[in-house]
Amino acid sequence: MTALDAVRLIVFPALMAFAASSDLLTMTISNRLSLALSAAFLALALVTGMPLHVIGMHFLAAAIVLTIGFVFFAQGWIGGGDAKLVAATALWFGFDHLLDYMVYASIFGGVLTIALLQFRKLPLPAPLARQGWIMRLHDTGGGVPYGIALAAAALIVYPKTGWMPGGLP
Repeated sequence: MTALDAVRLIVFPALMAFAASSDLLTMTISNRLSLALSAAFLALALVTGMPLHVIGMHFLAAAIVLTIGFVFFAQGWIGGGDAKLVAATALWFGFDHLLDYMVYASIFGGVLTIALLQFRKLPLPAPLARQGWIMRLHDTGGGVPYGIALAAAALIVYPKTGWMPGGLP
């Protein structure tokens, strides 16, 4: 395995895992994370020799997803960090894997939301009630850390892409 293969194998999954854990623990997804995903995509696309017109199509997919994401954000359906994360992920997948990603994200998001709604109906044991992040999750007026669903969907789809070692995007 080359150093480039190692980078392709580690960078995207690590950033997705960080997004999920960050959203779970703090209910926020940093702008820096979405920027890091975007910069890593561009760097790897250039290093691997991805044609410029293909890079452009990946950026178009991301722009469309970002636009739709911000419509959802304006409606209060998702957070701003979620809108930026889904767009940065769309940048990596382009149109080739975007539908698969969105289907998985929708399914995982629905399951996560139902599980969280059920969790919020249960009383918290005293030791858990002292944990700030658990209290945020348990708050009936709180949001859903949708970054978990977005990251899980991305990690399911990623191995099917050309970004995995041995293939070109």
